[in-house]
Amino acid sequence: MSDSERRRRGLEMLAEVYAGDVVTPPEGYAFTDIMLEQVFAEVWSRDVLPIRDRRLLLLGIIAEKGEAATFGIQAKAALKRNELTPDELRELLLMIAQYSGYPRAASLLGVVEQKIAEVEKEGATKGAAEES
Repeated sequence: MSDSERRRRGLEMLAEVYAGDVVTPPEGYAFTDIMLEQVFAEVWSRDVLPIRDRRLLLLGIIAEKGEAATFGIQAKAALKRNELTPDELRELLLMIAQYSGYPRAASLLGVVEQKIAEVEKEGATKGAAEES
């Protein structure tokens, strides 16, 4: 596969994984070029695990590392793509608390509730705009 084909495939998968919420990185910056061509074109696009399973694994890893902002990005994408419900995200925090500690999970409570509210508001906004 050519580099341009891998980039195209990576861009498509990035848009799918993040439900269009993540800005497409410009070409020519090594970090994002490699991320697109490897992480998204080669790993996220594999058929062995569905995106939802990959997302659950990633949410656990991110939570353990204490990366609240990144957790929020993943949580919102999971909600928008209907991979997880609000209750499933909340349940995930219970598991995280047991295995990574209550302080780590507690730091994510506000992030999860904020992302749930954002997705609910965006859904309401889209529905209202479509009815007009």
